[in-house]
Amino acid sequence: MEAALTDVTTLLLSNFTVTLFVLGLITAGIGMLRARRRARLTASVVWGRLLDHFLLLSVGVSYLYNFVMHSVFGDFTAEIIGWDQSPFQLEVAFASLGFAAVGFLAFPRRQGWMVKLAALVGPALFLWGAAGGHIHQLITAGNEAQGNAGSILYTDILMPLAGFLFLWRFVVATRRERAAGEVGDAVAAETIGA
Repeated sequence: MEAALTDVTTLLLSNFTVTLFVLGLITAGIGMLRARRRARLTASVVWGRLLDHFLLLSVGVSYLYNFVMHSVFGDFTAEIIGWDQSPFQLEVAFASLGFAAVGFLAFPRRQGWMVKLAALVGPALFLWGAAGGHIHQLITAGNEAQGNAGSILYTDILMPLAGFLFLWRFVVATRRERAAGEVGDAVAAETIGA
């Protein structure tokens, strides 16, 4: 039993980007169920909840985790990625801390869509650049380490796309509902107008 628990914990933490994304979908779903009890569940509420929980977990918590892993457990993290420990790892840690802070600041529903966009753009550029670096290392150095060529490579590419999709669908839904006069969530109306 203890070995199975260790294996599951290792799987969840070594694929933290996927774990936190799925957790965000679950918590957004719970929030939607609660919202449905109080008012009509509109498209803007659905996409807004998905976006907010993505910002909280896939940006805020994920980058806070990345900060800790690259700063406190730098040797271990470098080994997983297939790197030698380097002073640049501390720079990655502090960049991650900055992204985490912006993700947490953008999480509340009352924040405007431009704040939410800003919280997505920085990490997206970082992740796509990291994906390019992973691919380069895979091709030039044959680095097939889990932290270079494993799930992290795919999530570096796909996670920003998910965040931008949630934001785009939220903005479109809110504008349509506002035009039709049926915005179901007052906060969504305030958010899109900011």
